[in-house]
Formats: sequence, C-alpha cells, structure tokens
Amino acid sequence: MSNVQSLERALTLLNVLSDYPEGIQITRLSEQVGLSKSTTHRLLSTLLHMNYVVKDEETEKYRLGYQIVYLARNIVSSLDVVRVAKPFLQKLSQDVNETVHLCIDDNGEVMYIDKIESNQTIRMYSRIGSRAPMYCTGVGKVLLSGMSEEHYQRVVSSMSFAARTAKTITTKEDLAQEVAAVKKQGYALDNIENEEGIRCIAAPIYDYQGKVIASFSISGPSNRVTMERVQDELIRKIRQTSLDISQQLGYREA
Repeated sequence: MSNVQSLERALTLLNVLSDYPEGIQITRLSEQVGLSKSTTHRLLSTLLHMNYVVKDEETEKYRLGYQIVYLARNIVSSLDVVRVAKPFLQKLSQDVNETVHLCIDDNGEVMYIDKIESNQTIRMYSRIGSRAPMYCTGVGKVLLSGMSEEHYQRVVSSMSFAARTAKTITTKEDLAQEVAAVKKQGYALDNIENEEGIRCIAAPIYDYQGKVIASFSISGPSNRVTMERVQDELIRKIRQTSLDISQQLGYREA
C-alpha cells in the first residue's frame, strides 16, 4: 500500500467516524469504507497513536479524538471572529471612509482574514489570505503586544528585518520599544513602514479571557490618514470598535 493510498484511506476513515459521534465498531467501519478488517485495524492503530481516534475499551467502538479539535482550533476561532467583527468593521469603514483589515497571527506572521474596502480607491497589496510581517504593520505590532514573553521572543528571534520603507523598524530593540508603547496605549501605528504612502492605525480584539486573538486596522494614504486625523478622530473610533467587538466575544474591562 503506497503512502498516498494509506493517507487517502486514513482520511476516509476519519470522514466516516465523523458521522458516528458515539462511536462505531471496527467490523461495521470496515464495511462502510470498503476495506478489510486487518487494513482498517492497521490504519486505526496509527490514528489512535496520534490521538486522531480514541477507542472505548468496553464497547470496542472507535470515535474521533480531540486532536481533530486541536487542528481546527484556529479555523473555528478565525471564523467566529470574522462573523462577530464584520458588522462593526463595516460600520467603522463606512464611518471613516477608509479600508479596514482584520488579521490574526499565523505562525509568527500577520494573516489577513477579512477586508472591507472603502469607496475611495486605494492601491494596497493586502488581500484576504495574504500575509505580512509583524514588525512593520500596525496589526502585527498589536498581535505581538498580546503574546506571552516566551511566545514573543520565539517569534521575534525568527524575524528577518528588512527596510520596506525609510521608516521601517529594523532592529529587535526598536521593535521592543514600539510593542511596549502599544501595550500602554492600546493601539499601534504603521507610520508608512510597510508600504510607501500608506499609514495605518490598529487595535486589538480580546476574547473572554482578555487574550488578544486578532487585530484590525484602518488603512489609507498618508495624505488622508494624517497624524492629526489619527489623534483627533481615529484613535477614539478604533478603541471604541475594539471594545464593542471584544465585548461580543465575552470580554469585560477590568
């Protein structure tokens, strides 16, 4: 049996097991997938070892294990954040008439999981599913600010700093100072650090435990998203939107 065929058969087993939350015995499972009992047992043994499947020793039934939940954790979380945040981000985008992004941490990089365009045209590289560095984006700095010290050090140690513009942060020391400021003020700036002519202000989204699970930003050309506008309008509005979304996810201010 080839490795590809074994993988296909193992995934077929998992698909069938998903239809039996109370479990199914190996004889019936073998019939369902059209495999011999010995082949099914061999595949189940591997899946058991890796916690994708568990076996009830009393009933001898097999069912899905919690490793499946672990695999889906970020997908489920991201989908929930998108659903909850969307109406608030749409309102924010309409209010300020600028593009709004929603992002998560994906293995030490920013991943864009939603984007609401304004009716003012702007050329940006971002798109849903694309990635960006954390050190030069407002959303990335917010995500860094919510990490544990151990997680933060691990992520930063793997960064390859590159000057994307003349204002890009290019050292760990400067980034640490910036992230410390983000923790205090509750928002972050990409002050023309990632793309020429683009300025962003970003804020966190907290879950019910007070953990930063996502970040979002208002982005626009620097001649529209001026520092004066940031101070006079956007800080207040992005903080309020941050609180509104987070409260929908069970967050309560201390």
